[in-house]
Amino acid sequence: MPRKVLIVDYGMGNVKSVSNALTAAGCLPLVSADPRDVVLADGFVLPGVGAFGEAIRNLRANGMADALTHEVMTRRKPILGICLGMQLLGNESEEGGRHAGLGWIEARVRALPAEPGLRVPHMGWNDIHVRTKEPLFAGADDAPTYYFAHSYVIECSPDLVSATFQYGGEQVGALQQHHIFGTQFHPERSADAGLALFRRFAQRIEAPHVD
Repeated sequence: MPRKVLIVDYGMGNVKSVSNALTAAGCLPLVSADPRDVVLADGFVLPGVGAFGEAIRNLRANGMADALTHEVMTRRKPILGICLGMQLLGNESEEGGRHAGLGWIEARVRALPAEPGLRVPHMGWNDIHVRTKEPLFAGADDAPTYYFAHSYVIECSPDLVSATFQYGGEQVGALQQHHIFGTQFHPERSADAGLALFRRFAQRIEAPHVD
């Protein structure tokens, strides 16, 4: 039976494209901003485009942050954070001041370096270097290409980094900690490579790993 994946709608993500991709990956997507729906899901996608401060305020305003924390951290349901959604998983961000994140992983968010010839925001296709194949990059090339659109990047322990990319130095392209996953790129805008990643996330929900 297809797994139910809740796409968290907090007003700052391309939920329609994510929903279409999850449907193509064999999931039953549910787009919701209601924390009461969180218990219905087998896994979650936290998308995001925009400012960190506004995003975390929106998540906390109606209790969605608390509901997700219980399901992810206590019941250990898998989650995939995309772009800003990945950044929200960490401890804090320096975007527009200092803002506390969800704190599910030890990480902080900083601005991309301002360097001559380096465009910020970083927008367009970029190769990544895969460090950890399982589960999101199983079967993928060592340097697949995905679509990026961001001005900030996440810093975390090397143990959490599953992929990197080059833009003003080596940056975190994807991370994972047990059942918590994140990508700086947008798989919903990355054609076949992105759809394959959603399929692998769906498989992770269907066959959860015992930590």
